[in-house]
Amino acid sequence: MTDELKWYQQPIESVFNALDTSPEGLTGDEPKARLNKYGYNEIITRKRGPLVRLLLQFHNPLLYVLMVAALACFFLYSFMEADTLMDMWVIIGVILATAVIGFIQEGKAESSLEALKKMMVPRCNVIRGGKTENAPTRELVPGDIVLLEDGDRVPADLRLFLVKELSIDEAALTGESMPVRKEIDPLPHPNLGPGDQVNMCFSGTFVTRGRGKGVVVATAGETELGKIAHVMQETKKTSPPIMRKIAAFTRLIIIVCIAFGIVNFIMGIAFGYSWIYMLLATVGVIVAMIPEGLAGAIIAAFAVGSIAMSRRNALVKRLPAAETLGCTTVICSDKTGTLTRNEMTVVWVHAAGRDYRVSGAGYEPEGQFYLEGEAVAPNGSGRDGLVATLTAGAACNNCILVRGEQGYGIKGDPTEGALVVSAKKAGLAEISPRLDEVPFSSDLMYMATMHESGGKKVIYVKGSPEKILAMCRDRAADGKPEALNRAAALDKASEMAQEALRVIGMACKYVDEGKMSLTTDDLHGMTFLGLQGMIDPPRQEAVDAVKKCKSAGIRVVMITGDHIETARAVAGQLGIGNGNNAAFSGEEIETMSDEALGEAVKDVSVYARVTPEHKFRIVELLQKRGEIVAVTGDGVNDAPALKRADIGIAMGITGTEVSKEAADMVLADDNFASIVAAVEEGRHVFTNIRKVILYILPTNVGQGLVTVGAVLLSPLVAAFALRLPIEPVQILWVNLIIAIACSIPLIWEIKEKGILDRPPRDPNEKLFNPLLVQKVAIVSGISALSVFGLYLAYTGIYGTSAEQITQAQTIAFTTLIMVQIGYLFTARSIDDSAFTFSPFSNKYVVIGAGLTFGLQILIVYSASLFGISPLRTAPFPAIWWLPIILVSIAGFLAIELEKLVRRRLRKAGTTS
Repeated sequence: MTDELKWYQQPIESVFNALDTSPEGLTGDEPKARLNKYGYNEIITRKRGPLVRLLLQFHNPLLYVLMVAALACFFLYSFMEADTLMDMWVIIGVILATAVIGFIQEGKAESSLEALKKMMVPRCNVIRGGKTENAPTRELVPGDIVLLEDGDRVPADLRLFLVKELSIDEAALTGESMPVRKEIDPLPHPNLGPGDQVNMCFSGTFVTRGRGKGVVVATAGETELGKIAHVMQETKKTSPPIMRKIAAFTRLIIIVCIAFGIVNFIMGIAFGYSWIYMLLATVGVIVAMIPEGLAGAIIAAFAVGSIAMSRRNALVKRLPAAETLGCTTVICSDKTGTLTRNEMTVVWVHAAGRDYRVSGAGYEPEGQFYLEGEAVAPNGSGRDGLVATLTAGAACNNCILVRGEQGYGIKGDPTEGALVVSAKKAGLAEISPRLDEVPFSSDLMYMATMHESGGKKVIYVKGSPEKILAMCRDRAADGKPEALNRAAALDKASEMAQEALRVIGMACKYVDEGKMSLTTDDLHGMTFLGLQGMIDPPRQEAVDAVKKCKSAGIRVVMITGDHIETARAVAGQLGIGNGNNAAFSGEEIETMSDEALGEAVKDVSVYARVTPEHKFRIVELLQKRGEIVAVTGDGVNDAPALKRADIGIAMGITGTEVSKEAADMVLADDNFASIVAAVEEGRHVFTNIRKVILYILPTNVGQGLVTVGAVLLSPLVAAFALRLPIEPVQILWVNLIIAIACSIPLIWEIKEKGILDRPPRDPNEKLFNPLLVQKVAIVSGISALSVFGLYLAYTGIYGTSAEQITQAQTIAFTTLIMVQIGYLFTARSIDDSAFTFSPFSNKYVVIGAGLTFGLQILIVYSASLFGISPLRTAPFPAIWWLPIILVSIAGFLAIELEKLVRRRLRKAGTTS
């Protein structure tokens, strides 16, 4: 099989032989025969039908809870003639809305594969039987000869055998930020990634310059692009941690509810109640204990968090991602443009035997020159060599520095842009007009220009230090030229390269005034001027963000398509890694087993020249170690890892459509610092979700205790034998009003201080934990005792007539509401006292409490006001508001006391 060969290692003659083809292309019926064998050159995606996708959205524990609640409402409406039909339809509406949202999101995820398919060009130029024809790309087969020209998109994976100044932009596939100059010679290394296979070009990439010919070696799913599509199709999106916790928590709630219902039913039958009555009572227990509003409150919390993140340039595509980022333990980030500025900057100039350091970053022409740590004027006395080196870089240059609304930028090559900016920083005057030039080429590895300067003509050359030094006979000094030590100059270039700098050499030569044209024959006997070393510098905000990640207990891992030394140097500047400078290349990763790489990912934080498969493996192995992994990316090569990650983050400016579709979040500014800001918001989202859960559950457990307790005590208490203390329809109202008016305002709680100074949450920590049990026990216990106490007190004083029972029920119902209102003001913080912050710092809590209280007043006196009572209430004597308010205050103080004790115990533990 042809795909077993490593094409880049083979001489072109061997490639032709293996594919049974030639530079003249396939002949006769051979293309058709191979098309039948290999199939069409297109990416095939498997899709589930829309109906199946929609039905699968209902396979969700959160929706199971809502379905049971809707069923309970239906039973109440059908058998008890309660006015719960509208509640049932509201809950069904929530179920359908949640399913539709999931359906739409899954459709968007599948569209990432469609975006990959769009990268296939429709037609291309092919040589068949010695003749060039424009053929459909989907009909290409291995062995076809393809012609490439400037602006073409590569239609399949090709082994090149003829190039003429051919450069291809492979950033979308490999992450390499600069176009790759192509060659045709075989490469002996056995484990090169696509970014280093310079005699190959890959489907979906762009020709930026030159021409070439290549033989098709892979089509459709066998191409690098096809392999990515296959990985994405086989990769299932990891369920967000919060959703896994909620699913487990929901299952626990369902089990507890069923258990309580069975116990309630069996005990009632044992006490002699009819099975119909006990069935209705059991439904009441289920209604009481199921938190119908929890799903809506959590979705609202996600939405609020997403809005907050969008204000900080992080656009959330899938709501749970708003929380997932908050529990992230590892961020795997691309380098170029995310951690760095994607703007080449000269930082080191070697001229006239001296080393100058240059400050400033990017294309802003502001910076200082330093010699041995002291700031110097670059055009001052004794700086002739420096000025000449900077002048040569700016003169032998086709790039233009421009100033726009967003600051400075360039039109042209980033390397040349850096040379223009370094000259501007020195305040050099405009360069004299160009008379002629020798353009840069990959064969020459240099560029030369001729200018008129001060009545003389001068040739400037820039390029590879080796090439430049080979054409020089002496070296410029701060005065007259002196002897050139080529070995010393090459050593200096090597020293600069070891700091991951891209090093460019400069030389000049004065020629006769009558010379009018420039050829390569003129480029000998030059005077070596110096070297300029440049790098894509880290963003300063990224440096600060990495520090914040460390204080937040988050490890930052750099995974880049750039060279390993560059990656290692930039990582050092950013503070990534543990200081041991450890880094792995894609070539090394290729030879490692999953066990060996799994051990390495514990400590190694820098990976360079990686393939999409390598990045995917790294993310997968980190997850197997229990890490919650966020991945950033902008190219097609990043899409599998973005999809596999717990949260995928695509670049909004430089990102491809494929990466954006595969991601959960898009950065509007491509800035790593925005990720850290989003982490802070994500932690805030989880904290508020936790507050919502800690607030809602005591209500449900309290109601369950009241219902079950009333059944169990009914043989002893006559009032309980007549009617339940709280009607099921009242219980449903409590659940809905508490979820909407009281719990949802908690999602707008202000951010707690020092939220980024805490370590990430333990991914294995369960929502059902001792703190939850403790708070539920206190609040539900107070609720149940208060309801029982006031219900029994009222019936004991006034009697158990039908009207008095209804009044007692109304008091019990109101007591439950008021205890929850009191609990609301202390639930605003899990640990801190409610007395330490203003009750008006979250106006929504005040509004929610006021709305709930106002509605309760209206419900209690509805029969008097309107002649009807939809929730079966009756007005009670005003004096009973006093004990109701007192028990609600008791609930508030009980939780405040619990928080005080926990703070004291924690402080004592810390002190000891």
